[in-house]
Amino acid sequence: MTENEKRIISLKRAEELKSRIKDYTMKKNSIKTGFTHSEMIKENKRRIMKVLNASEKEWDDWKWQLSNRITDVHTLAKILNLSDEEIHQIDMIGKKFRWAISPYYASLMDPDDPFCPVRRQAVPSIEEMVEAGEEDPMAEEFTSPVEGITRRYPDRLIVKVTNQCAMYCRHCQRRRCIGQKDLALPMAALRKCVEYIRNEEEIRDVLITGGDALLISQKNLEWLLSELHEIPHVEIIRIGTRTPVTMPQRITKELCDVLSKYPPIYLNTHFNHPMEITEDAKKATDMLCSAGVVLGNQAVLLKGINDDVHIMKKLNQELLKIRIRPYYIFHPKEVVGTAHFKVKVQKGMEIMEKLRGYTSGLAIPTYIINAPNGKGKTPILPNYILSWEENKIKLRNWEGEVFYYPN
Repeated sequence: MTENEKRIISLKRAEELKSRIKDYTMKKNSIKTGFTHSEMIKENKRRIMKVLNASEKEWDDWKWQLSNRITDVHTLAKILNLSDEEIHQIDMIGKKFRWAISPYYASLMDPDDPFCPVRRQAVPSIEEMVEAGEEDPMAEEFTSPVEGITRRYPDRLIVKVTNQCAMYCRHCQRRRCIGQKDLALPMAALRKCVEYIRNEEEIRDVLITGGDALLISQKNLEWLLSELHEIPHVEIIRIGTRTPVTMPQRITKELCDVLSKYPPIYLNTHFNHPMEITEDAKKATDMLCSAGVVLGNQAVLLKGINDDVHIMKKLNQELLKIRIRPYYIFHPKEVVGTAHFKVKVQKGMEIMEKLRGYTSGLAIPTYIINAPNGKGKTPILPNYILSWEENKIKLRNWEGEVFYYPN
């Protein structure tokens, strides 16, 4: 075969590949991101600052953001265009399920669109009143050998250091823990957690979470990091936080100076939609990367938010641009008050089928179902192995082509 004939075949194949993602290339530029809608966000910010009588310096202060979370419907109604019915419903729901929204996260919302994917994650909905689901579907209360610790795996565990968040997600898996007060784990309990980890030599991986791990005092956070860092068998420390999404002002030089002292630190955050990826989020992730922190993302598959092949692909590609590696897509858990976010497993599988081969491997997270009663994370993957024999395996590739491979 001549070089020219090979080139013709290559060009034909390139056209075939181009046609494979034509549906996405036609739609991707219409998917809203925090960058493409930066002017709307700036205008929202100006309006919210006026409502809260805030200065630019205060807006950039995470402690101001935290202490000025929007927690009453009448303030919210000055920021979003709410109907009288919505105001009544939000007020009613707030008596059963706590809610709070950071001023920054409120600035990402379309004030005129009740179906805005940012707004639906933060603003209470009458759909939360549906009586379905469980308080603790992962049975964390039965896997807690010490107050503050959840242990479901042989070599790793979670330390829940607070019930506080910058914004209380409407799909939260731990809404039972929120309560009406923000409470950090007492220092005496933290010491017992560290002592437990020190005595369990098989524990090599510790995840600090909550609530939001970055909302305990910086003094206590550094104490915990330093104690864990000194335990010989603890190889890595992970931090679970949504502040890069909901309150990126928390990522300060002082915090990054602390984090840089105790490598390796892996930080997993929680972006669910491209609208949450903003200039401020990028500034925060740039600072974390410069401090040597490795970033990952754990999205939740949510009806009306990201249960769309193109939106999920756009989310993962935008995350990579701000140096966050898509890590997990979680199937939504059966939590009380969250039934309106439920999707079928087939939808998750459809999304995974349209990621593998259609975008870079770095943009493909693992699709996870948390097994009931604390039985752990179960990966759900499209089936690429069709059958196997003694000497060969029957496989299919991302395009559906079937082939045999030597076993």
